[in-house]
Amino acid sequence: MSHPNPSVRRLTVAQALVRFLSAQYTERDGARHRLIAGTWGIFGHGNVAGLGQALLEAGEGTMPFHQGRNEQAMVHAAVGYARRRNRLSTQAVTTSIGPGATNLVTGAALATVNRLPVLLLPGDYFATRPADPLLQQLEHPVEADVSVNDTLRPVSRFFDRITRPEMLIPSALQAMRVLSDPAETGAVTLALPQDVQAEAFDWPEEFFAERVWRVRRPVPDPVELTAAVRAVRAAGRPLIVAGGGVHHSEAEEALRALAEATGIPVASTQAGKGSLRHDHPADLGGVGHTGTAVADAIARTADLVIGVGTRYSDFTTASRTLFQRPGVRFVNLNITAFDAHKLAARTLVADARMGLAALAEGLSGHRVGKAYEAEYRAGKERWERVVEAAYRAEDENAVPTQTQVLGALDSVVGDDDVVINAAGSLPGDLHKLWRARSPHQYHVEYGYSCMGYEIPAGIGVQQAAPDTPVWSLVGDGTYLMMPTEIVTAVQEGLPVNLVLIQNHGYASIGGLSEETGGERFGTAYRYRTWGSPRTKSGEGTFTGAPLPVDLAANAASLGMDVLRAKTVGEVREALAAARASDRPTCVYVETDPAPAAPPAEAWWDVPVAEVATREAARAARERYDRHVAGRRHHL
Repeated sequence: MSHPNPSVRRLTVAQALVRFLSAQYTERDGARHRLIAGTWGIFGHGNVAGLGQALLEAGEGTMPFHQGRNEQAMVHAAVGYARRRNRLSTQAVTTSIGPGATNLVTGAALATVNRLPVLLLPGDYFATRPADPLLQQLEHPVEADVSVNDTLRPVSRFFDRITRPEMLIPSALQAMRVLSDPAETGAVTLALPQDVQAEAFDWPEEFFAERVWRVRRPVPDPVELTAAVRAVRAAGRPLIVAGGGVHHSEAEEALRALAEATGIPVASTQAGKGSLRHDHPADLGGVGHTGTAVADAIARTADLVIGVGTRYSDFTTASRTLFQRPGVRFVNLNITAFDAHKLAARTLVADARMGLAALAEGLSGHRVGKAYEAEYRAGKERWERVVEAAYRAEDENAVPTQTQVLGALDSVVGDDDVVINAAGSLPGDLHKLWRARSPHQYHVEYGYSCMGYEIPAGIGVQQAAPDTPVWSLVGDGTYLMMPTEIVTAVQEGLPVNLVLIQNHGYASIGGLSEETGGERFGTAYRYRTWGSPRTKSGEGTFTGAPLPVDLAANAASLGMDVLRAKTVGEVREALAAARASDRPTCVYVETDPAPAAPPAEAWWDVPVAEVATREAARAARERYDRHVAGRRHHL
């Protein structure tokens, strides 16, 4: 709306926010990126007349809009987009008040755990309180300013509730600062009371000017760098652990140059896999509980571990039982001091690319011993034979195992395809076996390991890289959590490929249950075996025939093309057909439930009942006590 004062524009709070967001950019290495590339939304009474009207009025050219089916899934889509764009661009998510807002919490936690930016704009209760309580309002008897949106505080890197129009200006600027800062980023929440969204205000034109947030590449402190170089030169068996920070910084080439110049081997976390190509001589594959035999063997005997952009989760450290050499020390290169100081490490608080380049310069002329290099290369060759055996199918007409499905996919994908997964038994199999060909190919969310992430994240990745084949890999348990965004993929015309593996239950947790004395209780999708649910005995629960669920028909009913594959050969043919299609396509396969993946090479601490009457639990506790004795603090 025009205003008599040309330096002022009269808009509602929601209109002003949309205009502001459309003018925000990041810049790194001279390349500019739109910070908020679009907005996801599901409208209800808490946002339809505010942000809904503002998005309509702004138009697609100002702020592209995407319609979601589940609020959590919309956050996953935005996070998938942000990860594919190296955190330089993301999307916003708007919801109504009440359940729409609380559905954001899981997605927000995933974003913050993984250090990935997403802007959340939940509606909130009336700031002016003309009626109290409102529809979907949670009343608190002693804290009247509490709303359900406060559940987003602990999972957000920045949170504010905009109760007055003028509050938006400083808060919106702080929100952009956090989203664009590689050391601070995560979920950012601006809670918007529904009456404030619709309230008009005279905004300074400067608020809507283009603003560029430069993403810095801090260099290492010279004193810290000197100490780190000295430590590496003194080490006989150094190992680099590459985390997700390598990808976020686009530091893959710097890592490759360092590995080639020094001969230091590289193992990767789930987030860091693909930092080196799988066939690079220094790439040992995944490390930790789901790591390769060679990576874990080298980790156990390493005298110096160089962590690059890693959080050192319990899967990476095998619950602090992996790095066993007496006197092992750590050098951690990380953009955040919080992560750099873990495991009592020498720190390099810096951008991953700049830090790796500085290390390479400081280590000029240095190389590990020939015997060490020969040792890990021989281990790598042995592991490649394990991968081949897991992928190989002697009979093309046999029912495939899960690893043979991965082998078929491996034979079909190109270097730039993206494979997405987050939960179940697939992350472990992928971490051990997948041959990552490019930095973006391996997209496994294992910080929060959230069931339901894969399909919406596939949409986000497809939006970020429209010409890239995208594969969302899910088991039946994950599929049943959140299949709804299939409709969104169909609506948007996004050719996301879904590989749906039916194994009739929670296969991963079933295996963990057996290992920890739980005897696979409650992990199979099967009929009850008794006539009355009031029986006093727990024996036989859910041990009947598999449930007659047709997930392929369900996917088809949501608009996907579906290819059913029963044999190894049919799986390979179906995957090739899906990759060639320009439509969202599901490849559905029932797998042989027999374990086919190599066993874990390192432990993971899941506490076992200290006292139990059942023999399985007692035996599991004995195993647990033996493993936990190997845990250590690195001081």
